[in-house]
Amino acid sequence: MGGTVVEQAMLGQQIVDDPCLTSDEIRLLAQIASGVTADVAARRLELSARTLRRRLRHICDRIGVNTPIEAVVWAARRQLI
Repeated sequence: MGGTVVEQAMLGQQIVDDPCLTSDEIRLLAQIASGVTADVAARRLELSARTLRRRLRHICDRIGVNTPIEAVVWAARRQLI
């Protein structure tokens, strides 16, 4: 069969824990990690501040965190930034 219940649960969690982020999403998180404001990061990435905030929210939703700072920590722990 498919392994123990714990193994199956871990496989399900791995899918949530390791969604693929695009290079643009990683660059966005790297900008936030550098400590600049969302407005400055938006200008550097040639986005509107609203678009940047919308993309941050989308990233947070995909990786299952509540704040952009948590998203930065998530990416750093996976050595993406």
